[in-house]
Amino acid sequence: MPVVESFTLDHTKVIAPYVRVAGLERHPQGGVVQKYDLRFLQPNVDAIPTAALHTLEHLLAFGLREELDGVIDISPMGCRTGFYLILWDEREPKTIATALTRVLQRVVDATTVPAVSALECGNYRDHSLFSAKEYARQVLDQGISTDAFVRQL
Repeated sequence: MPVVESFTLDHTKVIAPYVRVAGLERHPQGGVVQKYDLRFLQPNVDAIPTAALHTLEHLLAFGLREELDGVIDISPMGCRTGFYLILWDEREPKTIATALTRVLQRVVDATTVPAVSALECGNYRDHSLFSAKEYARQVLDQGISTDAFVRQL
């Protein structure tokens, strides 16, 4: 049976918000791909509504690419408690936490959401900038830990 890293995580012991290395793949020819768990809310306690999650996805997709080189993808978690960030090369959790903090600060100040037309988005009507800002504020107010199990700000 295959091992899915996120299903091996004890979701009852993590303390959100945090950033956590969730995977690292090394190709025999030298390429490295790293996956990060960007957890905004406490699992099994709360969930981000879909319109807010969708808007955060758009804003993070652009913002994290402005902050970090080599971003491959930023995707919402099915449980709606955060996002997965996939990028080239290894990064320290502090680097990711700092970049995410800067992007969330821009989310709080945002007046528009990028790529929200029917041409650019598969569900362009399902967005909430107001709610995205509220969740960004909540994460910023708590601070982003660099450890999933112990608050390290």
